[in-house]
Amino acid sequence: MNDTDTTDLNGTEQEETPSLEAELARAKSLSVESLADAIESIGFECTRCGACCTAHHEGDDEQKSEYNDEPDSVNAAGSDTSRDDNLKTDNSVSTVDSGHVDHSSQIADQTQTVDNEGQKEHHDMTTQSASTEPHTATVFPDEIRELQTATDDIGDDPVATGDGDGQASTEWRDVARPMPYGLDDENETGTTFEWALQTNACGDCVFYDETDGIGSCQAHDDRPLICATYPFSVALGGTSQPMGEAVDKAGMVRAHECEGLGRDISREAAEELAATLRTRAIRELNEAISLRDAYEPTGDTDGIVVHDSEGAKRPDGTAIDN
Repeated sequence: MNDTDTTDLNGTEQEETPSLEAELARAKSLSVESLADAIESIGFECTRCGACCTAHHEGDDEQKSEYNDEPDSVNAAGSDTSRDDNLKTDNSVSTVDSGHVDHSSQIADQTQTVDNEGQKEHHDMTTQSASTEPHTATVFPDEIRELQTATDDIGDDPVATGDGDGQASTEWRDVARPMPYGLDDENETGTTFEWALQTNACGDCVFYDETDGIGSCQAHDDRPLICATYPFSVALGGTSQPMGEAVDKAGMVRAHECEGLGRDISREAAEELAATLRTRAIRELNEAISLRDAYEPTGDTDGIVVHDSEGAKRPDGTAIDN
């Protein structure tokens, strides 16, 4: 029997969900070369279409994907159905689509927990129509601060709202917003885990820009790890998966819906992407462990409470003292 096996009352051996620490050890043992082999076999080239940076609008799934240059074999969601049928469900810590991890199971031993899974449909609709789902991608506290600094260094600052008094002009809320899962319909109260990149009135990432149909990121060099590794993830519990279920897989690598899949990728680019993907897996698991260990219920605190790896915070990033 291994460390993840248990025995029920009938003596039947059952497999237990691996701990975050066990998954972290697996992440650290990942081979960049093997990950690069997987990425190379799947194939990828960014087409700068902007789909991974913008809001999802009702009806988008009805448009055919150019994935693998085989439109007749791709279903309405942009997934190759023959590939989907062969995908297996990973027995690991639960994940939620759109780059978000469900941390509720990781802190189940606390006196109070929030079940984000049951709140998946509560999205930020204050500025979008009911048929629009805002872009949602996980960003960690250190990444938020890096984006604040990077945005201050951009000449034509796209998001800063400060008063130019010598302090950082880009505020926390300019860069990030509370993950919408766990908040009420008006996004005025609730408890949630982690942060998402801030969006504009259209639901697009606040750093996304488009000129003549070509998309670009105004913070490309400092973009979060989940953006730098899109559309890939690794099959480890406690890590996030972008944009829903995987449409292809190779080894430990999962590929998610993107029109750039199936295109040629150089070995150098595959290895660079693989190294970043490994770094992201390790980072996400370290953050998940820190979040679990730092979690303390905030009692009757009014408004929105965001729990991250540094503790409980307000939407503006300030700490809540318990």
